[in-house]
Amino acid sequence: MQLRPLALDALCITDPAQKVQATQALWSMRSQCQLLPDLVLAPQASQALPGRPLRPRLIAAKQVPTRTPFTPEGLATLLHAVCHIEFNAINLALDAVWRFSAMPPAFYDDWLRVAFEESQHFELLHTHLQSLGYQYGDFDAHDGLWQMCEKTAADVLARMALVPRTLEARGLDATPLIQTKLRKANTPAALKAVEILDVILRDEVGHVAIGNHWYRWLCEQRGLDPVSLYGELVQRYDAPKLKPPFNDAARKKAGFTDAELAYLLGA
Repeated sequence: MQLRPLALDALCITDPAQKVQATQALWSMRSQCQLLPDLVLAPQASQALPGRPLRPRLIAAKQVPTRTPFTPEGLATLLHAVCHIEFNAINLALDAVWRFSAMPPAFYDDWLRVAFEESQHFELLHTHLQSLGYQYGDFDAHDGLWQMCEKTAADVLARMALVPRTLEARGLDATPLIQTKLRKANTPAALKAVEILDVILRDEVGHVAIGNHWYRWLCEQRGLDPVSLYGELVQRYDAPKLKPPFNDAARKKAGFTDAELAYLLGA
């Protein structure tokens, strides 16, 4: 068994429950798999990337309606949005494992761990969503995370800069704001969602830290300055321009430096 081809197979699975099962199984048997970092892989013609169900319907981000936790359907819509992010996050982590060759073994272990933890997040959220009478796919969603994954497919450095430490790091900023709204709703279902988001926020700090670590490692290997390069990559790949408020405490815990936080604030 070879780990990276198995990660590609898991990425191509369309059924969310089966993808979760395959990801968790791969994490548990990783020590029994050959790694082969130098192996260059390509999907087969029959393998569509990423594997995902027919629903949710994917629409432009600006067309996704505002989500409020103050009605039962509004809470379900909000939970679905986070559930969709976590489903995409499984795919993003699996993609890093299979796609990028010639990286240190720890790189693949790190991103497989991320995929495993994202699969746990998806399960927690989807179980709670089901308890409210809804399923993943019942509401529209957008495809921004995977679109950036495709843009950065040719360069692992750009991927590390613009997916974990840009788009996923945005979750560090957004989660406390969502939790504040959920606490104001003050229903048992909303407060349960707060507890789930506590788990997700804790783990996401670690995921962003992994992105920061490998971004800086790659910059060092290529003799590049991580702070100035980041701005260049944002422009080159048309990445979102992040705006305050920022969760400085969580970002520092995830490895952002004062200089990087100052850059985000426009200094």
